[in-house]
Amino acid sequence: MLLLFETPAGFALFKVLDEGKLSKVEDLGKDFSTSESARKVVKLKAFSKFENTSEALSAATLLIDSKPSKGLRNFLRSHCEGDILAVADSKLGNTIKEKMHIECVHNNAVMELMRGVRSQLTELISGLAVQDLAPMSLGLSHSLSRYKLKFSPDKVDTMIIQAISLLDDLDKELNTYAMRVREWYGWHFPELAKIVQDNILYAKAVKLMGDRTNAAKLDFSEILAEEVEAELKEAAMISMGTEVSDLDLENIKDLCNQVLSLSEYRAQLYDYLKSRMNTVAPNLTALVGELVGARLIAHGGSLINLAKQPGSTVQILGAEKALFRALKTKHATPKYGLIYHASLIGQAAPKHKGKISRSLAAKAALAIRCDALGEGQDNTMGLENRAKLEARLRSLEGKELSRSAGSVKGKPKIEFYDKDRKKGSGGLITPAKTYNTAADSILGLLEPLSKKEVEAVASPTEQAGNDLHVTDGEQKKKKRKKKKADAEETVAPNGVEDVEPEDGVGKKEKKKKRKHLSDDSELQNQNEQNSAGDKKKKKRKHKDLEEVETPSKKEKKKKKKSGD
Repeated sequence: MLLLFETPAGFALFKVLDEGKLSKVEDLGKDFSTSESARKVVKLKAFSKFENTSEALSAATLLIDSKPSKGLRNFLRSHCEGDILAVADSKLGNTIKEKMHIECVHNNAVMELMRGVRSQLTELISGLAVQDLAPMSLGLSHSLSRYKLKFSPDKVDTMIIQAISLLDDLDKELNTYAMRVREWYGWHFPELAKIVQDNILYAKAVKLMGDRTNAAKLDFSEILAEEVEAELKEAAMISMGTEVSDLDLENIKDLCNQVLSLSEYRAQLYDYLKSRMNTVAPNLTALVGELVGARLIAHGGSLINLAKQPGSTVQILGAEKALFRALKTKHATPKYGLIYHASLIGQAAPKHKGKISRSLAAKAALAIRCDALGEGQDNTMGLENRAKLEARLRSLEGKELSRSAGSVKGKPKIEFYDKDRKKGSGGLITPAKTYNTAADSILGLLEPLSKKEVEAVASPTEQAGNDLHVTDGEQKKKKRKKKKADAEETVAPNGVEDVEPEDGVGKKEKKKKRKHLSDDSELQNQNEQNSAGDKKKKKRKHKDLEEVETPSKKEKKKKKKSGD
């Protein structure tokens, strides 16, 4: 039996001297404890050395895919005729058996034998020292990892992360230094701050001018416009600033030099960042620009990490604090983060910024994955997606313009209000109510009434009409009679209070009293409305009142009898 062993230096074939020891797998570790005992188990038969690193790399990559290289096939044909071959990979053994017709074995005993050979490799192979084997294995592992990961030194996003961080720091420092120059020189020439707004131009003007008295003699045409230059010279003549010494002006000029040098370095750094972004992430740069793309990569950690994020995460990247605050307080979540500074979102109207940011984030996520994992180096995908987003922005703005313009299609139709009409349909809920004139005539529909029925119908109406004409004097008489009746009912003739009878007579009398009192109250209300009336109607009403009062007298007599 022969054993195939792969090393960083080449392929080795070992002859197994005692195959009987393979049956005892537990004892194989003891046999390889020393180099002398290991030589009794296996012996080196042949060794095929790699000529260079590229050959070793190609052989190693093929072995990972379980495929024998051309050199390995020739090596096995020349040394493995009629012998059984022990291999460490079962798939590799099947491939060798199919293509070269060599019997291969792979089991636990072979793996234990491999482990023993690896422990005594430098002793079993003469001329292969430990100090030579270690760098060979390290170099082969590095080459193999570069090949498998398709490593490209051009796509190093760490340079972009450092460049954008330095650019932000430079902006802060420049702003601080420029404000210090304005404040320091403002004691001498305070009017200059309003005349020259730009920080870099301010520093150049201060460096050139020095003392404000020199402004009239100098030419600022290379720095400032003609109008600004004339205004500066006029203000220098009538300035209300304090006088400063030459030493102070020298220190101010040194600070101006620092501001100008930092601004120049910032411009160079921006050009470097622009070139790196066009190389590493061309599609992302075409969509959102160099600065926004670099900030997205820096915030994500790397281009690969950013490629793993969905479009919704790319949209709010940089607004994590606002997002978690909104989730905690149950308010509306933010619509954009770092992507807000992209030029496409800046062009959109405020009400369209949310829609455009969502669309831009979705396209940016695709562009990032294309840049990180794709093999192409062009920015065609980013340019196509940018054109689509610009068309969508124009369509959104066009819809709003058509509505607000005075076109016929954009104007809403004004419909008249109809309470009986349903919303969204032409039908009526109920038909319109009309007056039925046919119901006025009842001739021929009813039989003629008798005299008694006519009197019965007319009597209550006459009484109601008579009730409307009651004078105030009669009302006073009624009140007096009521008081006397109440006093007689409550107090007996002998001064003893009435006792309620046990039978149902008392209940009936109480009901009659209540009816009598309610009638009187109704009469009083009617009398207040109508005070004048005819004398005949007064007499009739007086008779009616007497007829009404008669039953009350009978009731009083009954009460007296019951009290006795």
